[in-house]
Amino acid sequence: MDPRQFLAEQFAEHEKTVTDTRSVVSEDFARLADACTNSLESGGKILLFGNGGSAADAQHLAAELVVRYRVNGRALAALALTTDTSTLTACANDYSYDDIFSRQVEALARPGDVAIGITTSGSSPNVLKALEAARRVGCVAAGLSGRDGGKLVGLADPLIVVPSKVTARIQEMHILIGHALCDVLEQRLRPGVSV
Repeated sequence: MDPRQFLAEQFAEHEKTVTDTRSVVSEDFARLADACTNSLESGGKILLFGNGGSAADAQHLAAELVVRYRVNGRALAALALTTDTSTLTACANDYSYDDIFSRQVEALARPGDVAIGITTSGSSPNVLKALEAARRVGCVAAGLSGRDGGKLVGLADPLIVVPSKVTARIQEMHILIGHALCDVLEQRLRPGVSV
């Protein structure tokens, strides 16, 4: 395998995914940005969760909101449900791995919060259960997915589906969309000076 040719193919696949994604996600992105804005303006918070690379994305995006993306200003209330190892391991041990996020949603979420489940397949059982719990509590139950949206279709609303079957490309779009969301929220809620 020629690494140069392989890298060129990866870039080409990425560029196609960017183009395909741009053409289908703008309405749901706008709805998610509005839901997050409304929640934060009224004292709510954003809860993010997912597995593996999606767990890393949840933590990354929560940190951008709490600390700063590009603009200094007030902290924005965001929490990654992927970071508390005691809670995660106790719940997986005492209940089920499928419950690790839903138990936290039941404990921490309040009506008007936004829960964002991130799953490239759209079918991760623990993400689905958490979004079901979020709906019961009165949260906006939103999702980032790929492929055809999987089981998030009809459960998550808004649902941003990256039209790709390649996990790496889906994850790349999720972080791009997540960064765009952080930027919009900063422009709306964190007036300040870019750094």
